[in-house]
Amino acid sequence: MRIGELARRTGVSPRALRHYEQAGLIASARADNGYRVYGEGAVARVSNIRYLLAAGLTLDDVSAFRSCLDGDMPAAAPSARGLEIARERLAVLDARIAAQTAARDRLAAALADAQPWARAGSGSSTESGAPLGSR
Repeated sequence: MRIGELARRTGVSPRALRHYEQAGLIASARADNGYRVYGEGAVARVSNIRYLLAAGLTLDDVSAFRSCLDGDMPAAAPSARGLEIARERLAVLDARIAAQTAARDRLAAALADAQPWARAGSGSSTESGAPLGSR
């Protein structure tokens, strides 16, 4: 099947499919006219790549699963390496969430500090010299 059909059947853009191919996650042959031609197994393989990406893994993480991308990944028992990768990715996501939560808390505190200035009715916080204007 050509790239357009694979894209239609998997809901993935042709650009993403080319990206997966460049990353070595899927393979194609070339027709005489130069078009990419994918085997039927590419549908399951792309679906599994999307499954892993949706779970929060990166393409680099997914590359560790190359050998098992052709099976039924959601139903398969995870390997020790797969669990290790997932735990590492979860730690990264937890750290990002913590950093974003801290940034949100700082902004909320700055807004709370600015409330007396905002009630004065003298315009925006930067015009009135409120704390947000000085940060």
